[in-house]
Amino acid sequence: MERGGGGRRRRSLLVAGASAVLFLLWFSTQSAAAQQQGRLLSSVERSALLDLRSSLGLQSRDWPIKGDPCTNWTGIACEDGRVTGINISGFRRTRLGRRDPKFAVDSLTNFTLLASFNASEFQLPGPIPDWLGSGVPSLQVLDLRSCSVTGAIPGSLGSLSRLRMLYLSDNSLIGNIDSNLGQLRGLSDLNLARNFLTGPIPDEFSMLGNLTRLDLSSNFITGPIPPSFGSISGLQVLNLSYNSLTGSVPAQLSNLSLLITLDLSKNAIAGSLPVELSGLMRLQEMRIGGNGLAGQFPENLLSGLAGLKFFDVSGNNFAGEFPPISPRRNASVTDSAVFNFSNNMFYGTLNFSLLELFGTFDLSGNYFQGMVISNVGSNNVSLENNCLQIIPRQRNASDCREFYSRQGLSFVGFGVPQPTEPPMQEEGRSKRRHWVYILIGVGSGLFLMVLLLLLVVLLRRCRRGGLGQRGRSANVGPVPEGDRAAIHKDPFTVSGPGDSFSYDQIVHATYDFNESNLIRKGHSGDLYLGLLDGRTPIVIKRITCFSPGLNSSKKETYVTELEFLGRTSHPRLVPLLGHCLEREKEKFLVYKYMPNGDLASSFFRATDSEDKSLRTLDWITRLKIAIGAAEGLSYLHHECSPPLVHRDVQASSILLDDKFEVRLGSLSEGHVQEPDPHHGVITRLLRKSETMEEGPSGPSMATTCAYDILCFGKVLLEIVTGKIGIGQSGDAMYREWLEQTLPYISHKELVTKIMDPSLIVDEDLLEEVWVMAMVARSCLNPKPAKRPPMKYIVRALENPLKVAREVNSFRSSSMLRNNSSRRSWSAAFFGSWRHSSAESAPAPGNFIGAFRQSGRMGSQSSGGNEFSSSRKRLSSEIFPEPTDVERVDGH
Repeated sequence: MERGGGGRRRRSLLVAGASAVLFLLWFSTQSAAAQQQGRLLSSVERSALLDLRSSLGLQSRDWPIKGDPCTNWTGIACEDGRVTGINISGFRRTRLGRRDPKFAVDSLTNFTLLASFNASEFQLPGPIPDWLGSGVPSLQVLDLRSCSVTGAIPGSLGSLSRLRMLYLSDNSLIGNIDSNLGQLRGLSDLNLARNFLTGPIPDEFSMLGNLTRLDLSSNFITGPIPPSFGSISGLQVLNLSYNSLTGSVPAQLSNLSLLITLDLSKNAIAGSLPVELSGLMRLQEMRIGGNGLAGQFPENLLSGLAGLKFFDVSGNNFAGEFPPISPRRNASVTDSAVFNFSNNMFYGTLNFSLLELFGTFDLSGNYFQGMVISNVGSNNVSLENNCLQIIPRQRNASDCREFYSRQGLSFVGFGVPQPTEPPMQEEGRSKRRHWVYILIGVGSGLFLMVLLLLLVVLLRRCRRGGLGQRGRSANVGPVPEGDRAAIHKDPFTVSGPGDSFSYDQIVHATYDFNESNLIRKGHSGDLYLGLLDGRTPIVIKRITCFSPGLNSSKKETYVTELEFLGRTSHPRLVPLLGHCLEREKEKFLVYKYMPNGDLASSFFRATDSEDKSLRTLDWITRLKIAIGAAEGLSYLHHECSPPLVHRDVQASSILLDDKFEVRLGSLSEGHVQEPDPHHGVITRLLRKSETMEEGPSGPSMATTCAYDILCFGKVLLEIVTGKIGIGQSGDAMYREWLEQTLPYISHKELVTKIMDPSLIVDEDLLEEVWVMAMVARSCLNPKPAKRPPMKYIVRALENPLKVAREVNSFRSSSMLRNNSSRRSWSAAFFGSWRHSSAESAPAPGNFIGAFRQSGRMGSQSSGGNEFSSSRKRLSSEIFPEPTDVERVDGH
């Protein structure tokens, strides 16, 4: 019995073991098959991915070279061993890849099943290649948002017949929108927002029958909204805001029955608002503020928009009585809805009890009148700047009376006057009134006498020509005689850089580009003086585009200024008031008028119209101008990220307002600073001379901040010597002048031999002149790396007397040690920027350490142009002075 039982147990164990072995064999086979199915099977696509990894400079942590792309690479999607999706959104390049980033995606043509390519927020500087439209025909999603893409949108993208989503927003795309994009019949999402696109909206977009979202906002698109847009029946979001659209709102948009968001704000759309839009039953957000819409507001427009959550018609010209608003609304959105009717010309009385039934209302900036019978003014309704009674911060009585008089209506008055309002006159008040009349008569007589005296003085000044000279500088060109008196010193403020001017406004302002209004012809465009509305002076740059023989790099120079000045504001940069981009072959930029022109034209001024003698700017004004220009360049070099190079620093680009405050102009040649390619010690030893620098039209070092510092040194030397503009003369002449001038800067006593003889200076002012000359000489160092950063130039010019005393003290100590004072002053002058801010004690004989501890210089040890060096290095080695025969002009 025991033997039989033992045999059965052994047989059971053998059967169980065999079953386990069979199961393990089956499981391993299935695992191998599954693993084989998930791996990349195409050797061609693997090779293409490796090429893409190399051309884009992707890091090994994202795409490890030894791993399988389908299973180990981030952002790679595969099906049946083939690549169907590539997502490199937000990836970082390797150090080598960051040095020379390009739009290098040629390997995409090898992925015949690729459905999605997402490179958003990955830097791909350069234009979209034309082959992309035919090279990847299977593409369904193309996402290039925030990729630094430039150039025009290639029309070949219209060949991507399977494309469903195209995202190109937040780049620097230019030119017209290609009509071939209308061939993308399967497209559902199209986003071209926040670029520099111009021209009209193609009519072919109406053929995009599957489109649900269209965003063309924040461009410079012109022309009317195509009425054919009403045929895109599936459209849910239409955003055309912040462009230069004209014409009217097409009534055909009422056919967009699925529309949820309609944004046409900040354009130049005029005409009336079609009441047919009340049929947009699903509309939740409607923005049409900041246009030129006028006329009566449609009475029944809001009654049909029951689901509306946000409605903005502010900043238009709607007039008439406020329309009745039906309380028949969706209760779920009533309390949270926002309605903005501000800054129009609505008038009459309001049904405040009805307004309380809805969400937030902004009715400010209109002409409503009457009594406020509840507390709505402090709850959900904003009522400032109207003509209402009791409510504070209303228009003054004269404005309200004048407005209602123009409408042929009567103004009921404010009722009880508020402290901020002039008291209303009441009938029957006669006590002591005759004394008031007497005082008014006496005051009027005195006023007339003073007025006559002022007229006599003004007439005498006009005969001498003084008024004409002060009213207009040489930089703004003549104005037709009938309008000279219209130029005010402080004209009314024109709004920000996004303003769009029509071509008719530009022509009218410049008197059809009359030659008498031409200020000067510049390399980026011709400057004209204009009078906006016949009374506000402006400067208009006329840029001719696409003319035969025009360099392609010059065609879009206006884009540089629009991109920079439209997104940043600084007191030292010329204000850009607006633009006109509606014409294909001409573009116009509108700037604030600078009463004193530029440094080149304001440096010499006539003292008397009879003897024609000239006088130059006094030293205090010259120093003020130098500091202001240095502050502007310091902002570009040290506060902008990445640093910006002006590339056109000269006297004519330093603009001056009525108080001789500096505003830098000529920003069309601006360029992002390129990184220094000379990093290694061996490379520095083997590299050629760094003196080859050219202007904006030339190559090499003109794209570094050191080039701006070189040009600024020329301007400083021109200010000291009075030779304004000599830096723009021929190379041989300028080099000869420098060789004669620079030796006199070494000592204060010698600088008087090159100083402008018209300057009248005392001992302190002479030291300031000397310090500015030393700063100029340091800026003109033939080696770009040895020029001081602009932020330290600002500090030196702000404290010239202290710098002069420290330099004299340093020279005295150097002479006691038998050192060469001539070769050490510049090291003492700007030595702090060469050392780390962590040093607590100055090197022997170097005053700058103590100067740094005083908080004036060297407080920052990093920046776009700063370098570090050993504190043991001799000052003459750190910052050698240019010899008299060295080429310091950089040409």
